[in-house]
Amino acid sequence: MGYDRFVDDRLLTSRDALNGIQIKIKLTDIDENARDFSQRFGNRILVNKVLLTIKQNDTEEIEEMELDIKDIESRMKKERLFSSTNRWISSNEIKNGYIVASRHLDLLSDAIALDILTF
Repeated sequence: MGYDRFVDDRLLTSRDALNGIQIKIKLTDIDENARDFSQRFGNRILVNKVLLTIKQNDTEEIEEMELDIKDIESRMKKERLFSSTNRWISSNEIKNGYIVASRHLDLLSDAIALDILTF
């Protein structure tokens, strides 16, 4: 692998405050037909599904789950009358098919609010 394709693992991994959990999010499905007409945020894509990998640091246990962000967002609108609508990701925030750690909380906020994800 060339240096231009190298991505540091710390850029892709988010952690909790006590470093007990590590999270990585792999992009699995995007909406090809969605168009972002806002030039303010640059070139963005609409995320439909992601593969979430959670590693418990104390037990070295790894859990993987597929999250359908689109369904979670529609469920959030129906049950709670609001949504964060954070499925838009800038194309430069995707590295080797993974989403950078700074965008993890934005993507997972609806799932956390609906208690689909608990830590």
